[in-house]
Formats: sequence, C-alpha cells, structure tokens
Amino acid sequence: MSAKSVQKGKQSQAKEREKILAEARKKQPTVDPMAPENLRKMALRMGIPVLIGWVIVFFLDHWVWKLIMGIVTAALVGVTIWAIRYARRSQKVVEILKGADTPEGRKQALEKLDSDFKKGDAAAIFAKAQLEMQEDPKKALKTLEQINLSKVMAHVADEARAQRAMIHLILGETDEARALVDPIDLSRHSEAKSRAMLTSIVAEAWARSGQAKRAVDLLDKVDDKDPAYEDLRPQILRARAFAYAFANNSKAMKKVLFELKALNVQYLMGFITKKKNPMGVSPRGVHPLLEKEAFDIVMKSGVVQRKMEMRRM
Repeated sequence: MSAKSVQKGKQSQAKEREKILAEARKKQPTVDPMAPENLRKMALRMGIPVLIGWVIVFFLDHWVWKLIMGIVTAALVGVTIWAIRYARRSQKVVEILKGADTPEGRKQALEKLDSDFKKGDAAAIFAKAQLEMQEDPKKALKTLEQINLSKVMAHVADEARAQRAMIHLILGETDEARALVDPIDLSRHSEAKSRAMLTSIVAEAWARSGQAKRAVDLLDKVDDKDPAYEDLRPQILRARAFAYAFANNSKAMKKVLFELKALNVQYLMGFITKKKNPMGVSPRGVHPLLEKEAFDIVMKSGVVQRKMEMRRM
C-alpha cells in the first residue's frame, strides 16, 4: 500500500472519529452540579447524619462528645466547600469542551484550559487529556501522569488510573494497563455512569491480561442496554468482546461484534491489528479469533475498500 493511500485512510478515520465524538456529545445530557435539586441532595446526604449526631450528643453529659461532634461538623463543612468548588470547576470544564469536535475547536479549548485553570487542576487535566487523545494518545498519557495519585482523593485517583489504563489498552500495552487498574476500588464509586465506565476499563484490562473469566463476571453487573449508559455502550461492548474472546465464548463474542456494528462499524477497527491493516492497532492483547471475526464483518460491510490489499492471517 502506498504512503498516499495510508495518509488518505488516516484522514478518513480521523473525520469519522470526529463525527462519532460529536454525536456522542449531543447524546450526553447536560448535568448542572449546582442545580437546586443537586444541591438539595448533597445537603440531605451531609446534613441528616450531622443532625442525628448532634441530637445524640445533646443527651450525653460529657463535653468531650460535643467537642468531637464539633470537629466532625467542621470537617464536613470543609468537604462541602471543596465539593462546591470542584463542581463549579467541573461545570466550567464542560462548557469549554462544547464545540471541541474539530482540530480548531480542540486547539481553542486547550488554550482556554491552560489559561483559565491552575497547573495541576485535576478537572482541567482530565479535559486536556481527552482532547489530546484524539490526535496523540501518548501526549494525553503524559498529561494524565501529571496527576499525583498519592495526593488526590481516592475516587479521583481511580479515574486517573482508569483513563491512563484506557490509553495503554489502545496502544496495546496490556501489562501497564493491568498494573494501573488493579488498585481501583469500584465500591467507592456510587455514581452509576462513573462506575460503569471504570468497570469497562478494568474488565478489558483483566480480559487482555489473563483474567477473562473475572472480566466476564464483572461486566455481567452492568446492563449496557440501560438508557442511562447509552453513550458508554460502545466502550462496554468493546470490553465484553475482549472478555468473551479470551474466555473462549465465540458465540457471545460474535453477538457483541454485531451489536457494535449496528452502532457504527468503525468501532470494529479497534480489534483489527497492523497484521491485517497498516493503520490497525497493536496486535498485543488482541485475540486472533476476535480479530478475524471483526475483520470479516468490516470487509463485508464495505466500509473498507476491497482494493486495499490487506493480508489475511
């Protein structure tokens, strides 16, 4: 294949990727963390336990209990202030990312993230890496590595680990991904979409590093047909495909591949390696049968020109 054909193919894939990302953003509901309903929920979650604690302390004679309760209350006030500030920063990041579906839009968003946020701000780092990943995954990985996992809150560290692991998986670096996901504690993530996203990345890393059965069991806890996970469905199905392939469940694997094709056949390109397509992914951690089935579906779909002389294994 000529260099010109490869370059043309890369440009075509880039345009298709931008189209997919734009459609995904349109589907994502705009969540306002500072909306009255969300603030009310946060107040109830924090206020009720504090109120109960003070009622109990009121009937205790010793002053030490009142002192302890005062310290607890002060700490919760501090956490609340931090949560509100973090929510405001996150909301601002979401606004910046709107419209960042083109190279020029991404450039403007990156400049705004650099100018509007302090160095080391986790929300800004996540957003910056998300934009960089569309053109240079390795650069995005270096950006995410700026987050000190030992200094940020546990749930933020989990998210940073997962995002880094996802990039390693895209690059075929399965051992590095596995080392990052193993310390993730899914039980500390109560928000359903966040937990589902983390679950899919953890499961894919497990499946591609010798723990396929464990990955299948983990993914069984997530219903990818739930409307709440609509924008996460491609990622969940991708993880299922790897898990079923390495668990030697070819029937379930094929079913998942056709579900991905129904969403967008381009998603199947993530299973086709450089052995079959010069623009493919690294063969490391890709099951041969998974690649074969994905390749056959893509070729039959007509999305890849047959005149491209791709070698079959």
